Formats: sequence, structure tokens, C-alpha cells
Amino acid sequence: MANIVAIVGRPNVGKSTFFNRLVEQRKAIEDNESGVTRDRHYGHAQWGGKFFSVIDTGGYVTGSEDVFEAEIRKQVKLAVEEASAILFVVDCIDGLTDLDKEFANELRGTNKPIYIVANKADTQERAFMANEFYELGLGEGTVYPIAAASGSGTGDLLDELVTLFDDEGIENPDEGIPKIAILGRPNVGKSSFLNALLGTERTIVTDEAGTTRDTINSYYTLYSKNFIISDTAGIRKKSRVKEDIEFYSVMRSLRTLEDSDVVIVMVDATRGLESQDINLISLAIKNNKGVMIMVNKWDLIEKDHKTMNKFKDDMMEKLGENRWIPIIFTSMLTKQRIFQAIELAVQVYENKTRKITTSQLNDKMLPEIERYPPPAWKGKYIKIKYITQLPTKNPVFAFFCNLPQYLKSPYTRYLENRIRDHFDFQGVPIKITYKRK
Repeated sequence: MANIVAIVGRPNVGKSTFFNRLVEQRKAIEDNESGVTRDRHYGHAQWGGKFFSVIDTGGYVTGSEDVFEAEIRKQVKLAVEEASAILFVVDCIDGLTDLDKEFANELRGTNKPIYIVANKADTQERAFMANEFYELGLGEGTVYPIAAASGSGTGDLLDELVTLFDDEGIENPDEGIPKIAILGRPNVGKSSFLNALLGTERTIVTDEAGTTRDTINSYYTLYSKNFIISDTAGIRKKSRVKEDIEFYSVMRSLRTLEDSDVVIVMVDATRGLESQDINLISLAIKNNKGVMIMVNKWDLIEKDHKTMNKFKDDMMEKLGENRWIPIIFTSMLTKQRIFQAIELAVQVYENKTRKITTSQLNDKMLPEIERYPPPAWKGKYIKIKYITQLPTKNPVFAFFCNLPQYLKSPYTRYLENRIRDHFDFQGVPIKITYKRK
């Protein structure tokens, strides 16, 4: 039996708070507003020496005016199918509702173990009120009163839950797997791209901007190598962010950027490369991430044989010194170049982790330095003797010379360009350091 647990229930019963308690991180956004969580959200937990995955889901609801209602129900159903055990969260304060009963009837069709978790049992009186949930007639015959905010009562539930798992599980299934993050402004097609790659509705897609709120991680395999692809909430300018939920969504997106290896900055072809996109690219470079630009909605552009080159030239002009960032034009509607796009992201990751031998570096770079030596400084001649790549996560090259303090940024850019001419570091920021020899 796979060690996977799904947290389900109606809106605003504390599912995301309970999820964060189990994974011991504030991974899911918590808010008093109902319907904050929409997509399936995964995390990893451990209890009693057993490791398991936890799925947070959106609130199950019917008959509301919420445009996401049907899509959230679909995501909940997928989580239930995937899980090996189900934690059905209810609310001690509100008591048993018609929506709880309706959802309980939906769960009766599954043969998975179900545990009724009566949340918000912060006092003895509320814990006693949890007894009314026995009326649901679900699960293992026990209702577990807990307080997800403080952790009260969760131990008894977890003691029982982990007895289901035959093996210890994997402590961190994500460890060592390369991470690719999709970032961009709201409504540029990030979720559609992830769904197209996976061939399933992993995230909810609508025409409404801001549909995705939490960062959604998914596993993807290409060329027999596993990757984690993260769909993130759209990022707008700070001045336009008015709601707390959107603020926390943006913070999660930026944290995902920091945790990733490669960043795909998705751009709307009808709007072109805007200042917010440039800011994201600059942030990725500052954090030493691989970067590529994916221009989506290419099908909406009237074009001839020169249009793509003109778009590229305009973007390169805005990128300035960062012309090493690759650009690809796609359409989620027509599925144009979507798989070439992820192949390009994987290539950028391989470039980021590429190691060049010292002999290769010196064979190529020393003739370039001899052809155009460093400018003399106050009558002193600078002699670069040899070059080596340092054993770092990102490409860093050390140039050993007699007077490292006199080498300036223009010559550093020359050396970087020559390295890029001879070795494939497309999409990867390069650092050059000088050491005395």
C-alpha cells in the first residue's frame, strides 16, 4: 500500500491548517475566507518512524455560484482515487451540516480507510460536540477530535493512521530531483502548460486571472530522468496586489523560484516582454538559476516569415547583457512547441550542471586571452596563467593571474562571451572570479 493520505471535506473546516501541521511547514495558504485552496497540494510528513505523502484539497461544495466548484470537485475526486487513506475533516463549531452528509455519501463509494477528523475541538466542550459526527456512519468507527491550529489530539489520530502503512516509506521523495518552476504574470497559460505536459488536469484552468493560488508540484519524466515541475501563482506588480491571499500566493511563487534549478518565465505574446517579466528574469539570475523565456499565445499573433525574428530582436534589446537566455514561441491552444519547450528547460538544466575540464578550458581560452590580453593598468601588465572551473552547483570559473585586482568588468564580459562561444551554457548565468597566482 502506498503511503498517501488525502485530506478532504467541505470549505473552511481547516484542511490547509491541518495539512501544514502534518508537513510541519506553512506550505498551504490559510485564510478565514472559504475556497482558498483549489488544486491538489502535496507535502511529506512522518510519524512514528513512518513517512507518508499528504494531499491537501479544495473544499467540496455543490450548488454555489463559485465558478471553480466543478473543477474543485474533480480535483478532490482525483485525490481520493490516488490516496491509500482518507482524512475526512469536519468542523466541531458548525456541527454536522447537510454538505458534510452529502460529501459522506460520495465517500461511501470508496473502499479506502476513512477517518473522521473533527477539527476546532479546542475545548473539552467542543471535543464532546464531535460525537454527533458518528451519525455519518463512516470510517473505522471512531471520530477523532483535534485542533489543527495547536496540534491537540493529532497524535492519537496519527498513531492509528500509520498502522495502515506496511513499509516505512521514503523520507524525502523529492531529494536530488531537479526542479523546474513556471513563473509569469497572471493568466499567461502556466497551468495549461503543466496540464498539457502531464496529459491530465493537474491544475484548474479558467479564463479568470489568479486561478492558481498555491504552488503546485508535479513529477515529470523526460529522457529517463525525473523532474519536478512547479506551477505557480501569477505575479503582478506590488502596487496592484490588494488581497492577502494574492500576497501570500506571490510569496509562495517567489520562494519556489529560490528553490528551483531552472525558471521558465512565461510571457504573453500579445503583451510582449514587460517590466514585470524583466524583474522575474533578474531575480532568477541573481539567485543563480537557469532561465528561459517561453512566449505563449503565439497563435493570437498575425505573422509572416519575419515576425518571430522581430519579436526575438525586440526581446534581446530589452534583455541587454542577458542575451544568452533562450526564447521559444508556443501556443497552449494548438499545442505548438510545448514539448520542445520542456526539452529546452531540461537542456538548460544540463548546461547548468555541466563541468568543463581544466585542459579543455585552457586549450580554448588561453588563445583567446593571447589574442586580446587584459588592458595594462598604470603601466602594469596583467598575465592570466590558467583557468579552471570551481566545484560549485553553478558554473563558476577561476582565472589565475598575477594582478587580479586590476581586472575590470568590461574584460570580464569579454571572457564570459568567449566561454559561451566555446561551450554550451545557454540559459545559465556564469560567474568569473580572479585569483592571484
